[in-house]
Amino acid sequence: MKHRPRRNYTYKSLHEERELGVYWYSGLWHIVRPVLVALASLTVVIGLLSMLWQKLDQTYLSPPGGEESKTFVVESGQSLTRVSRNLEEAGLIRSKTVFKYYCDFSGLGQKIQTGTYELSGTMTLREIADQLTRGDGNPTVRNITMIPGWTLEEFADRLVQDGILKERETFLSLCRDGTAFRDYYYIADILDSGKARNRKYVLEGYLAANTYEVYVTATEDEIIRKLLSQTERAFPASDQDEANDQGFTMDEILTMASMIEKEAKTADFTKVSAVFHNRLQKGMKLESDVTIHYVTGVRRMNLRTEDLNTDSPYNTYRYSGLPAGPICAPSPEAIQAALNPDPVYRAEGYLYFCAKNPESGELYFSKTLDEHERAVAEYAPLWEEYDKKRGLT
Repeated sequence: MKHRPRRNYTYKSLHEERELGVYWYSGLWHIVRPVLVALASLTVVIGLLSMLWQKLDQTYLSPPGGEESKTFVVESGQSLTRVSRNLEEAGLIRSKTVFKYYCDFSGLGQKIQTGTYELSGTMTLREIADQLTRGDGNPTVRNITMIPGWTLEEFADRLVQDGILKERETFLSLCRDGTAFRDYYYIADILDSGKARNRKYVLEGYLAANTYEVYVTATEDEIIRKLLSQTERAFPASDQDEANDQGFTMDEILTMASMIEKEAKTADFTKVSAVFHNRLQKGMKLESDVTIHYVTGVRRMNLRTEDLNTDSPYNTYRYSGLPAGPICAPSPEAIQAALNPDPVYRAEGYLYFCAKNPESGELYFSKTLDEHERAVAEYAPLWEEYDKKRGLT
């Protein structure tokens, strides 16, 4: 039987192997130890943060509890601070301060709407804030729009149609008289000048064309003041200075602008303005059809003899100069055109214009009466056909 040879270990070799083993274990421990310490520290930190978060959540953030619905009212004019305090007092949130900061940082602070809400103590801060910014389904404000070219009567009809006003006569009566708005200097100027007695409506042309937000409970007086307050922006002091430099008042420029608004599309505003300026300079009657339309209430392309003979201070076929006052709400573009007529048409002395195809609104401009009469003869059949289609023969 053969015996496997025995390995001979010397003291030196055993010692070297032990040293190698110790070195390997020590090196690994140097690597693992910092990792274990870091993990242990992280576990402690996470635990502390978790405990802190739970404490904050229980104290400030989580719903206070209570499934019973509560009626909560946000009144008009209340600040976010007031709303937050009321929510805390009603037991719907844990902290008014946290709710206020949440709304501020979320960009919701200015969006909270007046209304009556049904809230409960189980709702989160986000759910409550979302509800208050969506509203209660009963709007407290509405938008109203004065369209450029609209008369006060057209605007009043739209307010009634949209349910803003129950009837139009109170509104129109205030606009007709104007004395309730003497605190606006441009209305006081009309009243003090004596021009008011010749006007259909003292405030015509002064309710600036724009879109406005008003309370659904707004009165006629409040609506009128809302629009009147915009007039100074539509006709700033610089425009008044420019008007004065040209020998016009603010009222005269607004009157001319209202005629321009009715006569043309925006592209032709400055050309129409040049014709009006040229005729005024020569002392000619303006002979503007739209001033007749304002008196009769009918937009007829072919004016009849009785239309032309209408005895009204708005009839620019019968009376020289500008009509008694504005005939609609002019746009900012029409106001600027009245102040800045087309320099070429002004210099070249254009004195006439007429409609081409009434459907397109395009105008034909002439320098002389002969040229104008030829244009009228060419386009009059189109006007007659237009009136016939609308039952105005």
